Amino acid sequence: MTASSPTSSGIKGFVEQRLLLGQPLTSELAAILLVYFVQGILGLARLAVSFFLKDDLGLTPAEVAALSGIATLPWTIKPVFGLLSDGLPIFGYRRRPYLILSGLLGAGAWLALATVVQTGWAAIAAITLSSLSVAVSDVIVDSLVVERARSESLGNAGTLQSLAWGTSAVGGVLTAYLGGALLQHISTRAVFGITATFPLIVSLVAVLIIEDPVDSPSWAVVGNQVKQLWQAVRQRAIWMPALFLFLWQATPTADAAFFFFTTNDLGFQPEFLGRVRLVTSLAALLGIWVFQRFLRTVPFRTIFAWSTVLSSVLGMSMLLLVTHANRNLGIGDEWFSLGDSLVLTVMGEIAFMPVLVLSARLCPPGVEATLFALLMSVVNLAGLLSHELGAVLTHWLSVTETNFDNLWELVLITNLTTLLPLPLLFLLPNTSSQGVGDRTEEHTESLPPADTPIGSTSLFSTHVTEHPVTVGERE
Repeated sequence: MTASSPTSSGIKGFVEQRLLLGQPLTSELAAILLVYFVQGILGLARLAVSFFLKDDLGLTPAEVAALSGIATLPWTIKPVFGLLSDGLPIFGYRRRPYLILSGLLGAGAWLALATVVQTGWAAIAAITLSSLSVAVSDVIVDSLVVERARSESLGNAGTLQSLAWGTSAVGGVLTAYLGGALLQHISTRAVFGITATFPLIVSLVAVLIIEDPVDSPSWAVVGNQVKQLWQAVRQRAIWMPALFLFLWQATPTADAAFFFFTTNDLGFQPEFLGRVRLVTSLAALLGIWVFQRFLRTVPFRTIFAWSTVLSSVLGMSMLLLVTHANRNLGIGDEWFSLGDSLVLTVMGEIAFMPVLVLSARLCPPGVEATLFALLMSVVNLAGLLSHELGAVLTHWLSVTETNFDNLWELVLITNLTTLLPLPLLFLLPNTSSQGVGDRTEEHTESLPPADTPIGSTSLFSTHVTEHPVTVGERE
């Protein structure tokens, strides 16, 4: 018995120093990281959702694009969940009950998809509920990290946020390929059934969260937060960058149409699409490393300008695939797809990292977490508009599940429209993520717990969103 103690202590010390970045290993920390891990691992069903809407329910590309936008709605009102949790405790607690309910809601939504859902609207309702489940748990666990990060020493500042994002990323990478491989052997509904078990983990680990009970609703605190938020968003230094981020993300996307093209025309199988997702997941990590290593001192305006232009130009390579010109060049469809996905994902992640950093820097003291969630909601609302505009274009150009004659026009339009916000770069502060440059009218705060910044859509799209999208091939 005594001989095992040093070994046990040594393993715990290794885990704390090497894996947890110096954070003490506690049951509560394990619970928090498990919630983030579940958020990442829910990507297991992303491909299954795409094939379910396309094949099982027989929806058109325009219908999938329009309905997938609806499924992102919960991510556009994230601050509401935070204010609700702060102001309306359940049985005296503001965090644990909401985590439990979010897990049960997610499990029920995926179980419904696995059993009773038979129509497109019913499917989107269930997918939206699953999205609501993740959004609520994300807000709650982010608030827990914010509260605990306040007690961190300067030397450990940001480690909890890094652990949170890293754990979610690990979950996403682990299921990137598995989601496609499973579809080669089992049905989409079976994948949904497996996915339904993961949200239950959130409900189970919620009991490990340490929380002091409160006596009554804290609406006075919520009212004060709302006033602070209103005062913050009225500042030019905040609403001008937010406006640019909205316009930058609101341009139409060809995600849904391109998914139909790659599966119905090119004949890509789920297992290969799983490989593409694995490549894009790893490429996203590479893009983040490139930003952290080389671009943190580059002004925001420069990064947005060059990443947007390069992404638009490189995105034109999709035209080669759509017109099958890549075959004339001696490049197979699958190899072309893998290479294109890798490059565009790296570019998308480099473009999105400044969004997180800039959003964090704009947050004044006192409302950091809530304002950060609000800014991310603005980006997500733009993503919803992007889907709906893409659906309208897809319909106008008569791109269907079998007719891809005008897909090249859709690809051309969606790539060119990404350049439209560039004349408005003056709305951004002329500074970098490390404060190099002009610093007038800016607040410099440490990055709140980042909502998972995942790039790459459908195989090649340069749009990025902060939320875990469950419709289409968005990574």
